Formats: sequence, structure tokens, C-alpha cells
Amino acid sequence: MKLYLMQHGEALPKEIDPDEPLSPAGIVAVEKTAKAAGKIGVRADRIITSDKHRARQTAEIMAPAVGSEREAIEVSSLVKAMTPPRETVEYLARYSDCGAILVAGHMPSLGAVAGFLLSDGGSPTIQFDRSGICCLEVDTLPTRAARLLWYLPPQLIAVLG
Repeated sequence: MKLYLMQHGEALPKEIDPDEPLSPAGIVAVEKTAKAAGKIGVRADRIITSDKHRARQTAEIMAPAVGSEREAIEVSSLVKAMTPPRETVEYLARYSDCGAILVAGHMPSLGAVAGFLLSDGGSPTIQFDRSGICCLEVDTLPTRAARLLWYLPPQLIAVLG
């Protein structure tokens, strides 16, 4: 199974909009990531997002680019910013029959989930930039033996066009 972990795009500050939706620049950055993901053949059978507006918007922008319907987007509290990584990974294990899952979420949990999956102990955290996406491959979930196939930060996505 492939797991695509993506941090939501830049959001508007709470002072401007209490729901913290994607900013105009955040929308553009996520659209660029979606375009790049489509170009390199990213496909997801399921998209899981937190209930935060900015993450849901990110998932909705990504869906067509990765071959998913917006109706297939699932909202879960187990991909929120402070969810312990073990809980998120155990939740994702419910979808072991999927070939690929895209998670649109938040730091620090995305970094903690990636670190959990890539290490056999300790608690490393992988840093994600807003609109950045990585691809991990796992034989089964839960696991502590994932393989990092690639990570695309927004700066590289911008260069690739």
C-alpha cells in the first residue's frame, strides 16, 4: 500500500477568518501540488482529511488530480494535529484493502505519523512544509517498517512547474 501524507496549504489567520480556510496563496500552492501529483501518476483509492476547513479544501483540490471523487473523501478526527501517531496508523489499518490512501492533515501529527512508520523505535518527526507531500510504502498496517519513496516540498514543486 502507498500512503501519501500531505500537509494542508497556507491558511488565513484566525483574526481574518475564524475557520482558517486556505489563503489565496495556499489554494495556488495546493493546486500546483495537485498538478504535480497528477503528472507523476499519484492515485489514491481513498482520501482522509481532518475536519478543519483548510485540510478539507486541500483534500477537495487533490481529489480529481489523484483519481478520486470528492464524495470519497472521508473526514476523521484521527488525523487532527495532535492525534497520537499510533492511533492514526491503527485507523489507517482499517483501509488495508486500498492500494493507496492520501491523508490531508496537519503538523505535528503528519510528521509524527511518518516518523512512527519509518522507525522501529523512538519518536522521530519528519518535517512537512505546507502543501508538501510524501509517499510512503508499507506492506501492511500497522507497521514500523515503511519505506520513504519520495517527498516533494512546495519549493521543488514550483521548480518542476
